[in-house]
Amino acid sequence: MEWLSAPFEVSFVARALLGGLLASGICALAGTWVVLRGMAFLGDAMAHGMLPGVALASLLGGSLFLGAALSAVAMALGVTALTRSPRLSQDTSIGLLFVGMLSAGVIIVSHSQSFAVDLTALLFGDVLAVRPRDLLVLAAALTAAATVSLVAHRAFVALCFDSRKAVTLGLRPRLAHAGMLGLVTLAIVSSFHVVGTLLVFGLLIAPAAAMVLWARRIPVIMLGAALLGALSTFSGLLVSWHTGTAAGATITAIAVALFFLSAGAAYVRGLRGLRGHCLPTTAVAAGRSSGKELEYTG
Repeated sequence: MEWLSAPFEVSFVARALLGGLLASGICALAGTWVVLRGMAFLGDAMAHGMLPGVALASLLGGSLFLGAALSAVAMALGVTALTRSPRLSQDTSIGLLFVGMLSAGVIIVSHSQSFAVDLTALLFGDVLAVRPRDLLVLAAALTAAATVSLVAHRAFVALCFDSRKAVTLGLRPRLAHAGMLGLVTLAIVSSFHVVGTLLVFGLLIAPAAAMVLWARRIPVIMLGAALLGALSTFSGLLVSWHTGTAAGATITAIAVALFFLSAGAAYVRGLRGLRGHCLPTTAVAAGRSSGKELEYTG
């Protein structure tokens, strides 16, 4: 079993594994809400919207984390401002900002003498270059994401499934939405160094989407998404080591492949369920009354 353990005996691969595990946990917490809330396009736009800040920080020799955070916050504020217009739909506003921010990032990077290298590093990351201080940032981000998810859990659930009820319960859905955007921003900003701005979206969405097909309880979805993300990280680094592929892209590709496997298995399960449609109506009704219908709960 040396082929299984040998890669992780190398210090930078071991750090990459730990960084990937921490990023998987953060993305699982935020990604669950992104999937349940239907914010996938916004998450994608925010992941790309970081590029101008990261590129500018890289050229000026500043903190990439700070640059990414400022750019992502600007993206979130821009979306919030534009969506208030009754003449513009949310997807139109997000799409315009998405293209604008991405274009600005490419223009900024084009001023670098190593344009292709810098752009590749920013878009796809370098998980094998994770440093000890990056692990500290990821650990702090995971703690913050877990705290936000725990404190705002009730408000987030109400926002995802019945925003009108959230108003009735005094949960302030606008504030909850802002908190959810902050959580997504935290996940994207803290994880982009591991898999890059382009691929962080896959780690954010794929594991949570795979678990939504099987689990009804939100904590179970989060836990399962974290485990799938961890499996993707371990397998991706292992495959990358033995085949010479890009580590970050391999991790994301495996995460997406796991989603399609989950979707295929769920489809087969659904077909088998259809074969049992001849059950008596009373039995079906009894099953429904016992609370077995699909319902996400905390």
